[in-house]
Amino acid sequence: MKHVFVALLRGINVGKAKRVAMADLKALVADLGYRDVKTLLNSGNVVFSSTKADGAAAARRIEKGVADKLGVTSRVTVVSADEIAAAIAKNPHRRIASNPSRHLVAFFPDDAAVKALGPFVKKKWAPEAVAASGRVLFLWCPDSILESPAFTELAKLAKDGVTTRNWATVEKLHALAGSLS
Repeated sequence: MKHVFVALLRGINVGKAKRVAMADLKALVADLGYRDVKTLLNSGNVVFSSTKADGAAAARRIEKGVADKLGVTSRVTVVSADEIAAAIAKNPHRRIASNPSRHLVAFFPDDAAVKALGPFVKKKWAPEAVAASGRVLFLWCPDSILESPAFTELAKLAKDGVTTRNWATVEKLHALAGSLS
């Protein structure tokens, strides 16, 4: 059976640090035995298929491969195409998030990491908004991401245990993953 996944590499190609060519990343993931490998943008998004359903194992293998072969340390979170589709369907900020570049989806390695953020999620952030679903956290930062109190607090609490993508990228990853299904 074919399983489609999205690997999200945290913090690569942001500024001058942790530079990774997408062609090298694509080749590495293919060399690890994954199929239908495609990258999106220049920021560490890889869509691939596998005969195995274990996304956590894929995350560990890709993370180790990136460190060993490309010389870059980057936290890798792997989500299934179904999880991306669920994030699209369950988006609680659909009606208020008018700018996709200020609407973030934070992906965690597991549900427990998000549950540990209970007080953060329940806090009133107006005019910002925060909501959780499974191992995904949605953030709406209408004024600015860099000056967002919610995003700043999330970064402090989650450290390198989370990676975020803006809504436009999530939609593109959903479409790319769907093309492999």
